[in-house]
Amino acid sequence: MLVPPNNFGMVEEDLYRSGAPDSINLSFLTQLKLRSLIYLAPEEPAPHLLTWCRQHSVALYHLGHLHNTSTWEPITEEVVLQALNLLVQPSTYPAIVMCNQGRHRTGTVIGTFRKLQGWALSSILEEYRRYAGSKIRLMNEQFIELFDIDLVFE
Repeated sequence: MLVPPNNFGMVEEDLYRSGAPDSINLSFLTQLKLRSLIYLAPEEPAPHLLTWCRQHSVALYHLGHLHNTSTWEPITEEVVLQALNLLVQPSTYPAIVMCNQGRHRTGTVIGTFRKLQGWALSSILEEYRRYAGSKIRLMNEQFIELFDIDLVFE
């Protein structure tokens, strides 16, 4: 039985997003043939996820611990830039971006990625809200709106 992680979605071909997977989700992730996992949560990834990454030769980029000490703190510009620098490299794909619930940190990175792709702000925010549900954070929406995409290529 294949069970996707919470808040799983396809961003584009070979790029996915989700919340942190439970053990039951690992068979589903295996089917994606991932090369990279960009983990944005401040906590250490669960042992079952670390083991799965090793067993399947998936590069794990744990960016969330770099500048956050709490799950309530917003993602920093530096972490977003590091994630986007990975996402603009073809060697990163197939890839998945995830945080605890796949809402706020993941939504902010995907929102800035969409901005980099030239999406309209209204479409970016609609996608962010769809995954955030009733727990939208205006601070994240403002971050996406004001994010300077030129910083990605500096």
